[in-house]
Order: sequence, then structure tokens, then C-alpha cells
Amino acid sequence: MPRKLLLVSLIVLAACKAPEPPASPPASEVAFTALKAEQVTLQHEFPGRAVAYRVAEIRPQVSGLIRKRNFEEGSLVAAGQLLYQIEPERYQAAHDEAEAALANTRAGLASVRDRASRYDALMDVEAVSRQQQQEAHEAYVQAQANVRAGEAAARRSRVDLANTRLTAPIAGRVGRSTVSEGALVRDGQDAALTVVQQLDPIYIDFVQSSQQWLQQQRGNKPGSLAGARAKLVLEDGSVYPHAGNVRLAESSVDAATGAVTLRAQFPNPDGVLLPGMFVRTVVEMGKRDGVLRVPQQSVTRNPQGKPVALVVAADQRVEQRVLTTEGTDADHWIVTAGLKSGERLIVEGGQRVKPGDKVKAVALAKADASPSPDKAVK
Repeated sequence: MPRKLLLVSLIVLAACKAPEPPASPPASEVAFTALKAEQVTLQHEFPGRAVAYRVAEIRPQVSGLIRKRNFEEGSLVAAGQLLYQIEPERYQAAHDEAEAALANTRAGLASVRDRASRYDALMDVEAVSRQQQQEAHEAYVQAQANVRAGEAAARRSRVDLANTRLTAPIAGRVGRSTVSEGALVRDGQDAALTVVQQLDPIYIDFVQSSQQWLQQQRGNKPGSLAGARAKLVLEDGSVYPHAGNVRLAESSVDAATGAVTLRAQFPNPDGVLLPGMFVRTVVEMGKRDGVLRVPQQSVTRNPQGKPVALVVAADQRVEQRVLTTEGTDADHWIVTAGLKSGERLIVEGGQRVKPGDKVKAVALAKADASPSPDKAVK
């Protein structure tokens, strides 16, 4: 009986024994790269639009019917090339009439001049009165004025006749024509007959916030971006093959947008860029020493919209840092505050951990796995 009680007691003690705590999950593995301060070329990206280098709107300066259109829409035209011919007959007639009237007044001028000279000679011998001499000189002055008026009328008629030929003032690509043969056009009309645009080179207009402008003034960069090297990223994400330069910056801030407008110039030999096209302009803002290049895939944004990155601290735990960035360099952010040289930046596996987690940190070159990188949020 005592042996049975002992066995029952042992069974009860075994049932009352506390369960062992579950094993801790293994630490997540992340890949890191050691940060190193270096000299970099700062780049800033701005949205922009293409603008024609030169634009000429073709409008009539005389009224009449279009006799002929002398170009193909969308073609390249040379400076001085005939675009439209307005009927010239009545302007030719007006010019001939003005030339004839001018010839008549010039002939009358010669006669009056001779008379005035003759009266001067007769006045010396008192053969004519002083009043007659004065009247002869007044007639000569009037005849001179008539000749000048006739010359002005002849020049005006010559200009009107020349304006029946509408030529291209610049070389470039001509657009659609708003009129055809037989259309009546009028001097001073609002609607242009067509537009000629010079597209090579071409301008890119973009804006820089006044805040960025102030940062630029206080940094170690020149006060003006004029001459800075620039490149373009097209709407499809491709890089435009020709580099350009910033040409000017406006001397005032737009009160409505709080931005400064800048203009860059790019070669456009193949006509890839068209006026109005949206592009992203990447401008080299100068060089900076002692800054960190952080892969864009390692940077996200916190709920306040500030850029953040994850690092592995000395105790192998994850820490989050709020960053101060200043432009980009290729596919890296330029970080001026928030990280230090030598710190271990998480570049892979960061989407699986959070601040405070303990991790197994592996140098990027030695990482066994290649998990998908974190998505950069700009």
C-alpha cells in the first residue's frame, strides 16, 4: 500500500511540473554595407518642359487673297524661304502709281529750283521785287517737301508689295497651315497663318524652389547655376543621349509658386525633343566633401514624410535614423546628417525587421541570400 501511494505521488508531481518556455525565434538575417564618407558630385532633379529655341508666328502685313502656299506642313524651311504668296497685282499697281507721282514731283522740283535761282540773279539788278523772290523760294521749299512725300509714298508701296511674299524669318520646322489657296487674310489679324520653330538647339525650362535657392546660396556652391552641366531623363525613363548646360536663372521669385525659373539648353540634332514635352532635368550642383552615398533602395519615408534608413547597432539590434539629404548621385542619395561613417547600413532584408529587433548582420559581399530590396519612396 505505501508503494502505491508513492507511485501516485510521483505521477501527481510530474503532472504539476511547469512547462518549459518556447524557444526564441532565430534572428532575421540582413545584409549591410559599411558607410564611408567621400567626395561626391551633387545632383538635383527638377521637372521641366521643352521650349523651342526660337519661334516665329507668320502673320500677314497686307490684306488680300492667298495665291499660293509654298511649303509642306511639318517640313524644314530655310530662313528667307517663301511660305505664302498674297495676290500682288493691286500692290504692284499702287507702287507703279507712286513711282510715277514721284517722277512728276521731281520734274516740278527742277523747274521751281531754276526759277528761284533766276529770281535771285534778277534781284541783284532789281529786275524783280523782293516779294517775287520770296514767293519763288517758298515754291521751291514746297516742291522739295512734295518730293519727300512722294519718296515716302513710293517706299511704302514698295514695302506693301514686298509684304505680299510671306517668308520664313528663321530656319526651323514649319507647323500646320491655318489657310489654303484662295483664303482672304487681313493686315493685323490675330490668327497666325503658321508657326516656324527652331528646335536645334532646344531649351528646357524648370523651376527651383526658393528654399533650394537659399540652401544653394549658403552652401559651398556658386550663387548661380549658369553654366552647370545638366542631363535629361525622358518620359519613358530613358536617358537623353546629349548633355546640356544651364543658361540662366530668373532674377525674381514667382509670388504664386515660390519658385525660381531656370533654363537649360540642349542639342537636339535628331528632333527627339519637342516643345511642350515633359522631362526630368538632372543638374550637377557642384562637389561636396565628407558626405555619405546611401543606396536609394535603403531609404524609405516615415509617416511625417521624412527620409529614414535602418542601421545595425553595436548590440546587433536595428535602429532607425532620420536623414537629411542633399540631392542624388546616380542611384544614391547624398546624406549630410543622420548617419555616420563606419555605421552598418541595412541594404537587404530591411522589409522583414523593425527598430529594436535583434538581427544577424552579414556583410553584403558575404550574404548567402539575395532578398528583394526595400522599395525606395521618394
